[in-house]
Amino acid sequence: MEPLAPLLTDVQAVVFDTDGVITDSARVHAAAWKEAFDAFLRAHPPADPEQRRPFDLADDYLRYVDGKSRLDGAAAFLASRGIDTSDATVQSVAADKEELFTRRLREHGVDAYPGTVRLVRALRRAQVPVAAASASRHAGELLTRAGVRDLFDVLVDGGEAARLGLPGKPKPDLFLTAADRLGVPADRAAVVEDALAGVEAGRRGGFALVVGVDRAASGDSAERLRRHGADIVVRDLAELLGEESK
Repeated sequence: MEPLAPLLTDVQAVVFDTDGVITDSARVHAAAWKEAFDAFLRAHPPADPEQRRPFDLADDYLRYVDGKSRLDGAAAFLASRGIDTSDATVQSVAADKEELFTRRLREHGVDAYPGTVRLVRALRRAQVPVAAASASRHAGELLTRAGVRDLFDVLVDGGEAARLGLPGKPKPDLFLTAADRLGVPADRAAVVEDALAGVEAGRRGGFALVVGVDRAASGDSAERLRRHGADIVVRDLAELLGEESK
């Protein structure tokens, strides 16, 4: 048995984001966004030449898109380039991204991070309930394809969020709904996120512990997660297991 790290001793439930935390799907989302945005910028170049630069997989993805719904992410990036964010424009770019992501997912699939799987199994052995929460409508399919859907007691995905009318991150409603379905108040639960909007949502929701996952581990990425609300930042979730597990 793998023990939990001391900071998880008093946590009564854990809510995990999906993309980039449970599954290695953030890179697939990012690649699809880049292809969609770059095609749009070529077809509709902004008046300012500086605003025509291609979508940056690191900075632009983390700053404007990561952790948000497709429509919110599309609108945020287009606005950053001074582009009209009418409903038709935003929906067109978001639809292109959805088609590209779906194609990449079906062709290549995704894997679950081994460190995350180890942590979730350790939590389950300790009888700590766990939930997966994501703004993506593909979350259930991603977890199933990665072979880990049955590890989570609760799943709140983008489709469920739309049905319930939940606002997107950085508002905390998605995580609060997941914690409520686990039967644990936020101030006794933890949130695990890799997105700036996600850690901010965890902080706004009053969660007892907000864990930032820094897969990029470059530049000031860890510090940005802390500034947005992470109590602790790790590169891999196996770091939240006890010393004898490492």
